[in-house]
Amino acid sequence: MRRRAAAVAVALSALACAGPAAAKVAAPPSATVTIWTDHAGAVALTKVAGDWAASNGVAVRVVEKNFGELRDDLATVSAAEAPDVAVAANAWTAALATTGLVIPIAPKKATLAHFPAATLDAFSYGPGVKRLYGVPVAVENIGLVVNTKLVRVPTTWSRLEKSALAFKKRKKGNLGVAVQQGANGDAYHMYPFFSGLGGYIFGVNATGSLDPADLGVANKLFVRSSPLIDRWNREGLISSKTDAAAAQGAFLGGRAAFWVTGPWSIDALAKRPDLKIRIVQVPPIVRPAVPLLGVQGYVVTRYAAAHGVDAAAKDLVGDYLATAAAQQALAAASGRYPASMEAATRVKEPYLRQFGRAGKGGVAWPNVPQIDTVWPDLGRAWAKSTRGPRAVKAATAFRTAARNIAAKIR
Repeated sequence: MRRRAAAVAVALSALACAGPAAAKVAAPPSATVTIWTDHAGAVALTKVAGDWAASNGVAVRVVEKNFGELRDDLATVSAAEAPDVAVAANAWTAALATTGLVIPIAPKKATLAHFPAATLDAFSYGPGVKRLYGVPVAVENIGLVVNTKLVRVPTTWSRLEKSALAFKKRKKGNLGVAVQQGANGDAYHMYPFFSGLGGYIFGVNATGSLDPADLGVANKLFVRSSPLIDRWNREGLISSKTDAAAAQGAFLGGRAAFWVTGPWSIDALAKRPDLKIRIVQVPPIVRPAVPLLGVQGYVVTRYAAAHGVDAAAKDLVGDYLATAAAQQALAAASGRYPASMEAATRVKEPYLRQFGRAGKGGVAWPNVPQIDTVWPDLGRAWAKSTRGPRAVKAATAFRTAARNIAAKIR
């Protein structure tokens, strides 16, 4: 609670530094823009949107929703009660766009230049022409947390591997790399290793849109690199026996020098000032070992036009919420890293700043519906190939996963 209160305080103070108000937008007299947001962002968004509204002669109504139910509610709400603007996860983009629940926006090129391409890709969709359906606000990704009292920060994969194995051998019960899996695997936490070996989920077509027919789970480079997974399994560098609780317990208990986790673990790290922590990206293996990026942002719904506030809603989302001050405030309230590069330079919390930097070059969480068919089989491939003496050869495990996923997509 103290961290959330502090985040809200940071969010509100950031707004005091906001620049000049934007030019007024056209809106009917007494128009009200209704915004749905989650509990974490409600206070900050009320202040951000309120400042914008005061400059534009428009009223705003912020409605707090359960984030887990928001997408379903958007599909079933009556037009009279529907929002004009809503918070959204980038993973929803394709579903919202194809059903017509959200409409494209077109921010100025100068505005878009303040965002990493991956965060814009996160809210872009189109089987033909790719269009932007939301403005990214906050980013979340995993990184490699290093206890520098126990080991040096590795700058290469070979140094990480050598250091982790040497630490593992020091004492019975020590782990090499504490990365959570469990019986069914965890494709998300294993993604840096997957990308580092040349794996990818979906390729892109000529327009830059994701192409589910181009499945990279067992592409040639990854399969050629897969004997490294077999070696990690033999050495015990990575084990599917390690679940989330075991990974955290080992790191905080001094039985692991490396922990793969995300900013949701900041509170646990902050309670241990005795630990010396650095958070970095997993070093390149055969390719950069980049993480997946979960991106949250705001979208304009189809109901905005029916309510006569579509121009105002687009201005709020595509212009005002893209400013560094608004981005800083909204990201801080949720405990995430800002999507805007300018706002990111203002992050003060050291662990969050390091996690954000560990996401450099990351891949946006695929926002097409077919992604739901990928995770179970991809996770199981990792679990099967890293379960010790009973492990399946990695090439076999991932080829099987690729066949299963392709069949489900077809």
